[in-house]
Amino acid sequence: MMWTGVRERVLALRDAPRWRQVFGADRTGHGFELLPVLTPGQLAAVEARLGVTLPREYRAFLLEVGAGGAGPDYGLFPLRPPAPGAPPADRQAARPFRPELTALLDEHARTEPQPADHTDDDAFVAAHAAWQAREDALYDALVDGTLHLGDRGCAYDNLLVVTGPLSGTVWEDVRAVGEGVVPLRLDSTRGHLSFAGWYHHWLTAAERTAWTEETATSAQ
Repeated sequence: MMWTGVRERVLALRDAPRWRQVFGADRTGHGFELLPVLTPGQLAAVEARLGVTLPREYRAFLLEVGAGGAGPDYGLFPLRPPAPGAPPADRQAARPFRPELTALLDEHARTEPQPADHTDDDAFVAAHAAWQAREDALYDALVDGTLHLGDRGCAYDNLLVVTGPLSGTVWEDVRAVGEGVVPLRLDSTRGHLSFAGWYHHWLTAAERTAWTEETATSAQ
């Protein structure tokens, strides 16, 4: 029931008088287009390749609304079934999601070796190489257990957690500005935001913006 009529509502926005005013829809954006839905067999192939069962709300979206396209910010990345003979995925999505890593990476950054702390250049180079290797590993592991949902612009991404107790919640990948991976918050919600809550909030706001002129005209 959570997705009943949603595909029709999204596609109808292509005819709204102010659809270009919705952030992410115009120019190179999604244009309120949606990919076809996945079949159950296609969804099973996607999950087998990722090595994870996708969260319930997102699975239903893929089966009832579309496999990508119109959505928050610049839209949802396509999620297509693997082509025959496609190489196996790296299973990053299937690894545990560890939200504590953002704080751990911040703490690690404060321990960067300095030349003055070492007796010679070789010792400093070796210590810094080990420190950098640890930082790179932590940086990459921040998105373990997640699926990249879409592009927010400015090198930020929206993420869906797909493993562990936070599975089904939406987070922000803001590593580009050194802030790691953090929960996506809305002013109108408390706690972690689910995929359905996130998408419905966007759709309601998009309709309010895109149909403004028609609503105003009808009221006269």
